[in-house]
Amino acid sequence: MLTPGPSVGAPTLTVGVSLKMYFGHARTLEWARAVADVARAHPAVTGGLVDLFVVPTFPSLVGVREALAGTGVHLGAQDLAWADEGAFTGEVSGRELREVGCDLVEVGHAERRRLFGEDDRVVADKVHAALRNGLTPLLCVGEASAPAVPDGAVAAALAAVTAQLESDLSAAAAAGALGPVLVAYEPVWAIGTPAPAPDAHIAGVLDGLRAWLDARPELAGSRVIYGGSAGPGLLTRGAGRVRGLFLGRFAHDPAAVAAILDEALALEGVAA
Repeated sequence: MLTPGPSVGAPTLTVGVSLKMYFGHARTLEWARAVADVARAHPAVTGGLVDLFVVPTFPSLVGVREALAGTGVHLGAQDLAWADEGAFTGEVSGRELREVGCDLVEVGHAERRRLFGEDDRVVADKVHAALRNGLTPLLCVGEASAPAVPDGAVAAALAAVTAQLESDLSAAAAAGALGPVLVAYEPVWAIGTPAPAPDAHIAGVLDGLRAWLDARPELAGSRVIYGGSAGPGLLTRGAGRVRGLFLGRFAHDPAAVAAILDEALALEGVAA
């Protein structure tokens, strides 16, 4: 699992990349080796300022793990089964993901919910499967529609995503298996768009999510990051309220990952 934060010695920021299904196997490994080179040399990673993770496709997990060896970069998977073993053709269990070296697993992404019919019950069972297998759930939540007017938009979004969280954590809660989670706030209406949600909206919802998590001792050490067309400049514009990013297509160029790490250093007042 990821190191729980915030705590003494815990990374200040969390940055991750999902490759979705954009790359083939060879290009994924080439990309991972380039990101590994960045991580080995970049003081944001070597100095413990940023926790960096990457989420490739299932067939590339072992190869990416080998490429990242010794860098401190965490490996994640894009999905998992709700069961740990059995006759579930085409599925991959949390048990096996942990065995091959994953630290975290993405659960509840808007594409899984929309394209594959995963409702909150399915997501809850997958969150439970992740936690009982020692994987940090990278739990994606977000409201479906853009606000019609700015007034009250943060409160409405926060009500929607905390209701999602209550449901998505219910199976693990019932089993007494709750632990730190990594929540990715990804407003569905901002995914795949040219720009992220407005800065004030993002910061307000992230503040509310952190307060919601902090009020639950069983979730101590959880973190909150922003996804949904995330890119350069957002950490800086967030002025300390955006404590991490979940990147997509922007990070297809490994140099862009380095640029985000540079921004993190500047934000924290650390010389590169």
